[in-house]
Amino acid sequence: MAYETIIYEVGDGVGTITLNRPGKLNAFNDLMIDETTDAFKSAGRDAAVRCVVITGAGRGFSSGQDLGDFQERGEGISIGEHLRHGYHRLIRQMVSLEKPVVGAINGIAAGAGCGVALAADIRIAADSASFMLAFSRIGLIPDSGINWFLPRLIGYARAYEMAITADRVPAGKALEWGMVNQVVPADQLPEISAAWARRFAGGPTLAYGLTKRAMNRSWDSTLDEALEYEAHIQGIAARSHDNREGISAFLEKRDAQFTGR
Repeated sequence: MAYETIIYEVGDGVGTITLNRPGKLNAFNDLMIDETTDAFKSAGRDAAVRCVVITGAGRGFSSGQDLGDFQERGEGISIGEHLRHGYHRLIRQMVSLEKPVVGAINGIAAGAGCGVALAADIRIAADSASFMLAFSRIGLIPDSGINWFLPRLIGYARAYEMAITADRVPAGKALEWGMVNQVVPADQLPEISAAWARRFAGGPTLAYGLTKRAMNRSWDSTLDEALEYEAHIQGIAARSHDNREGISAFLEKRDAQFTGR
């Protein structure tokens, strides 16, 4: 499918989604929300895609919602419905995708753009990147999953500080706080994030997906419920081709050739 606001490419087992409105710092309009959601759906259906990278074109990852585009709809528009039918679908698609999602954060990730970045499983940030919750500057609260993701990543106090100060958090501090996994020189971000993605694409992607499912479920589980679900999921993993291949490769002292089955 041809897209207008994003670029979607597949190669070496990796689907790469590039938010492509650089003149607007990749601010989301309705079309970009829909196209990004569709690209994640396509990645989920495509057996050739075993890992997904999401990044931005130009200087920014995403500056969040395109407010000009939103205001053009007039005063009758419901922001709640906008969230339910737009960002909520995108965030759920990312979280439910049982393939690793790598966020290559190349610049500012603000507002809803920060929410999309936080929905990735692994975040690699350029040293020029930063994170910002600008909602309070216009009298709004964080949305796009931020109230769920951010306190779990960095703790309530820091998350609330980000929300009410609307201060930028530079990449180095984001690493210190646990928002990102690695900070790299900006000119090396594409190469390094691609290397992470290729590593995941060559791994036991069925197990990666089941791990994601178990960890997401654990947030709402008691310990006993989590233990029981682990046993259930491990039973599925143990019946997989990847498990048999991994054991054989270990015993034969060779590299495993995983297929994600």
